[in-house]
Amino acid sequence: MLHVPIDDYVLDVLLPDLTGHDHSPAAFLTYVVLWTRLYRSEERSVAVSLQQLAELTGLSKSAVQTAIRLLKRRSLIKITKGFATAVPEYELIRHWVRRRAKRPAAS
Repeated sequence: MLHVPIDDYVLDVLLPDLTGHDHSPAAFLTYVVLWTRLYRSEERSVAVSLQQLAELTGLSKSAVQTAIRLLKRRSLIKITKGFATAVPEYELIRHWVRRRAKRPAAS
């Protein structure tokens, strides 16, 4: 069985924030499903249809749409489409992870 690591921030901060403050457990479920798909694909973004997300989360398509809107509004995901009817590509925005700048080589 493959285990998917999840940042402590997601469980300790994001879970209570999305489910408690925003009253949207669907947003948390959707985020975790996207996290899992991205981790397993080892890519920066993943194309997933609303129907696929609904099946993976066990939620209705409209609940997933509402969750996606909330995650986008909260700047937790980035959505791109090649054209209007294309399957969206999702990228997680993990603002709590600080990117370290490369240090110049010592002379």
